[in-house]
Amino acid sequence: MSTQSSDTTQVSRNTAPSGTPPKKGSWRSGRWMLLLIALICGAPIAISYFTYYVIKPKGGSTSYGTLIEPQRTIPPALMVTGDDGREVPLDSLRGRWLMISVDGSTCDEACVHKLYFMRQVRATQGAERERVATIWLRTDDANVPGVVRSAYPDTRMLRADPAALAAWLPATDTTKDSDHIYLVDPNGNLMMRFPAHPDPSKIKQDVTKLLKWSSIG
Repeated sequence: MSTQSSDTTQVSRNTAPSGTPPKKGSWRSGRWMLLLIALICGAPIAISYFTYYVIKPKGGSTSYGTLIEPQRTIPPALMVTGDDGREVPLDSLRGRWLMISVDGSTCDEACVHKLYFMRQVRATQGAERERVATIWLRTDDANVPGVVRSAYPDTRMLRADPAALAAWLPATDTTKDSDHIYLVDPNGNLMMRFPAHPDPSKIKQDVTKLLKWSSIG
């Protein structure tokens, strides 16, 4: 009888119900597989951000523009108005790299220089230039001179509240937002401020590197 009982016990062990929970090792293996898939999917974006926010170019040099830290996203309430009178959120322009200049609509000599620099920097990106948009945020309702408008047909000329712009765009202790060109990434993060009276060739170098390192936009 003891032999029969032993055989019965052995059979019952070998025929455990199919609903028995999986072994602990199998559960851990599946969990690691899911984590691996998530890492593979998120790697391109993570690497591009790590590269242009953390890794500095070789040779000890740094970017020409000043990185904005911490990041400032485009305020959801910041509205802009086009010539058609339609008001839209500035955030609706995200998706490309935005070079932004702020000035009054009459556009003095310094304003024209910034518009020219932005146009040239974009043009020198070759096939990558479509990833970049030039934006002039006007701080009043005055008319734009015809010569300026015709010279920069690819620049979006949008009206915006000057107080809202000053609150979002950081200047220095000795400058104001209209002294600078700013760069916003395709995710809507204000990431770089270029110096007053900038060297356009150095702006070009920064923009070229960002387009090369990043797959976004």
